[in-house]
Amino acid sequence: MKIKIYQVDAFARRAFEGNPAAVCPLDAWLPDAVMQSIAAENNLSETAFFVPEGNRFSLRWFTPATEVDLCGHATLASAFVLFEYKGYRNDRIHFYSRSGELSVSRDGDLLVLDFPAQPPEPCAVPDGILAAFGAEPAECLKAADLIVIYEDERFVRGVAPDIEKLKAVDSRGIIISASSAEYDFVARFFGPNVGIAEDPVTGSAYTQLVPYWAQKTGKSTFHAKQVSERGGELFCELSDERVLIGGHAVNFLAGEIEIDEKSFVRP
Repeated sequence: MKIKIYQVDAFARRAFEGNPAAVCPLDAWLPDAVMQSIAAENNLSETAFFVPEGNRFSLRWFTPATEVDLCGHATLASAFVLFEYKGYRNDRIHFYSRSGELSVSRDGDLLVLDFPAQPPEPCAVPDGILAAFGAEPAECLKAADLIVIYEDERFVRGVAPDIEKLKAVDSRGIIISASSAEYDFVARFFGPNVGIAEDPVTGSAYTQLVPYWAQKTGKSTFHAKQVSERGGELFCELSDERVLIGGHAVNFLAGEIEIDEKSFVRP
């Protein structure tokens, strides 16, 4: 069996920026174990698989360790593949997912995710946060991930957390964020409990960050930067109970995966 694969740098204007995602278009679903093995072999933060269903697509995402409920950058990458390589002609793509219906539209040279907002609620600071980051945060909140707010942008940009201590925090991911002089806010995302020490750019994090910063600032549109080593820009808007997340994408490679029948059988 041969499976097409694309590696797309999402939230990037050029190669080697943003967050790389693998995308595998399928005619029908492979066994879950095979898709998980492909994601582990790719060893990227996410591998996306999609299958056509009428005029829409079912979409699933896998880290090297597990399937996840929502992934922004791999959704953006999947839409890019459909627009650029699969001849999709409309300006909006609809996906079915474990997080409900999602869509991606073209707006000039931007691809815009339309995701459900996930407003975070204040929570106590877990013990592992202070141990991992070495500094008490100004605020701590929880939605799909733990959101840790610091007052100093330089701290967010420069901190090197103890990843082993972050594994003790009971959360899919840990987001740290601060207001910024150049952008509306900056952020980083750590996900050691799903096999990702630090994610370069995390679209789903902004479904949580945008409602927080909207409440904090009274604004509804934001130019944000994920200040990982690769970095990535996001153009966000809070629209009722949805978050619009815009970004660019570029393809890095296109090829084929070759799998024999033995790969479908576990000893």
